[in-house]
Amino acid sequence: MKTLNDFNFNNKKALIRVDFNVPLDENFNVTDATRIEAAKPTIDKILNDGGSVILMSHLGRPKGVEAKYSLQHIVAKTEEVLGKKVQFVDDCIGEKVEEVAKNLKPGEVLLLENLRFYAEEENGDVAFAEKLSKLGDVYVNDAFGTAHRAHASTTIVAQFFPNDKCFGYLLAKEIESINKVLSDSEKPVTAILGGSKVSSKITIIENILDKVNHMIIGGGMTFTFIKALGGKIGNSICEDDKLELAIEILKKAKEKGVQIHLPVDVIAADAFANNANTQIVDVNQIPDGWQGLDAGPKSLEIFRRLILDSKTILWNGPVGVFEMESFAKGTISMGEFIAESTANGAFSLVGGGDSVAAVKQFGFEEKMSYVSTGGGAMLEMLEGRTLPGIAAILD
Repeated sequence: MKTLNDFNFNNKKALIRVDFNVPLDENFNVTDATRIEAAKPTIDKILNDGGSVILMSHLGRPKGVEAKYSLQHIVAKTEEVLGKKVQFVDDCIGEKVEEVAKNLKPGEVLLLENLRFYAEEENGDVAFAEKLSKLGDVYVNDAFGTAHRAHASTTIVAQFFPNDKCFGYLLAKEIESINKVLSDSEKPVTAILGGSKVSSKITIIENILDKVNHMIIGGGMTFTFIKALGGKIGNSICEDDKLELAIEILKKAKEKGVQIHLPVDVIAADAFANNANTQIVDVNQIPDGWQGLDAGPKSLEIFRRLILDSKTILWNGPVGVFEMESFAKGTISMGEFIAESTANGAFSLVGGGDSVAAVKQFGFEEKMSYVSTGGGAMLEMLEGRTLPGIAAILD
């Protein structure tokens, strides 16, 4: 796996695909610079070698050229994060851009306009990719968030750099962290899968059954399993068309010697609302008109012991409706258990939209071994798929 450390960028121009698809407020100020900060080590290494940097990214989902999606809006924040001036050019291909790129001096940074102003980017157009390739000497992919897309800048462009392409530090770390869970894990390995639907997690469950010792299933998908096992789930969310699938998963897990742990009790509410009446009930005895919205205290005690005994932990999805304060305790507790286990030497990987949101919201980010920056990309890797953006560099 070729990374930045295999190259000296002295007097070289690095064309870097970054993921600067950051949130902006109504005045076009960046409200969360995490993704820009995540790319800084890669950019610093190239500049410190005596190279220059050409950054390319998308922002939002523009329909053609739309001023509100211009990367011009993020120049000031990028300068602040990098601690240096960033030049901006209002296009990403063509003679004008090539001229600016050609005149870049060592130590300088250039940011290109939004790649998605061209439909060719998402279409994986070869001619468009070739035009991008003219801007740099070495291609660096550091955009994990888009590595599962075969777009021109994430995948196709790599073919024009047969010997001069590599992963940036961020993308290399993502691959390494996921491989650490899937291939090089220290046992026992525990996967915590939450969220509302079994259907959205089925491929992950099937792919990781061979790699884990324990699987904690929480969140809304709990109730599909409980109903399949004959329990009473009241008005809890349930995928009735997935009951047989749930039984099938439990059977497969048993055959493979994987222990599946479902909650034994839940916080049930008489409405899907923060101020609803609540009671703690056994997970398979939820009264009619009530719905399970968080893991109960007995469940959390069982999960705590499991997590503290684990050497490798994967967390994907919350175990309750953490967006409502009344039903956030389970998810916060899981964060605390994983943080404690990590402090004791376990390796913990958090990924997938809602669990990352929860980790950030409740201040656990620094307490996990690694928090993935790419929701969809990480899920596809966990499903066992080869991501086009990764394959293009390895090719």
